[in-house]
Amino acid sequence: MTLADWLRYAVRRFRRARLAFGHGTDNAYDEAAWLLLHVTKRPYQDLSGALPLALTAAQQRRALALIEKRIATRKPLAHLLREAWLGKHRFYVDERVIVPRSHIAELLADSLAPWAGQVRSALDMCTGSGCLAVLLALAYPRARVDAVDVSPSALAVARRNLKDYGLQRRVQLLRSDLYAKLENLRYDLIVANPPYVDARAMARLPPEYRREPRLALAGGRDGLGFVRRILADARRHLSPRGVLVVEIGNGRRALERAYPMLPFTWLETGAGGDCVFLLTRAQLPAAL
Repeated sequence: MTLADWLRYAVRRFRRARLAFGHGTDNAYDEAAWLLLHVTKRPYQDLSGALPLALTAAQQRRALALIEKRIATRKPLAHLLREAWLGKHRFYVDERVIVPRSHIAELLADSLAPWAGQVRSALDMCTGSGCLAVLLALAYPRARVDAVDVSPSALAVARRNLKDYGLQRRVQLLRSDLYAKLENLRYDLIVANPPYVDARAMARLPPEYRREPRLALAGGRDGLGFVRRILADARRHLSPRGVLVVEIGNGRRALERAYPMLPFTWLETGAGGDCVFLLTRAQLPAAL
């Protein structure tokens, strides 16, 4: 059987099982292609060239085992493969962290340049796997980068990713409940992808999402529990020209109702212009 044969088989099985996607792919075809290209160690951008490839007996066994495990456990494929991608960057992931999918990643390439300017210090709040901390360090090679998370398990995964990118000395990991351990530190850029799923949505999550740490998803009744805390102390931890960038999923309406006085700038991403906001320190009042 060729990779094309296995692809048809996997797509058919995934569709019949009514799997949920959203952890690197958004449909059965792309999920199956990712699985098979991983098994055959072929470049992910070369699916068409790999389709005629005949899988070895060992590769067939591995492919079948992963297909069956994906269906039986409903675990995200990223967790089964121990890898996730943000653009061209690969990260190690496992069940201790959510699968990286932040829209802030695409903004770090160049969209923040008009706002952030020269960044000498940056903070990744709720770092999880450390993916945004890595991307911050790569985007701003002269910056000091701190990355915080309350979960020691997540920080262990982040530490592994920093090592993979050779960034252990440039990025400092801190176990902290948001700003709690940061004392008087200030930053030119703070990015945060905090838990923001509201209680109603949490109750309706597909099994794949419930396989991720609840701590990294649940944002309270209206999804803004962590966002409120981030906003409340952001001014104190931003430099005079500092910028705060926060991802909130589909919480724009709730956020603007809660803070009608704040002049949010909504940044355009691949998901539209409603899920990532920006505020400068000057736009944040002394008390919220």
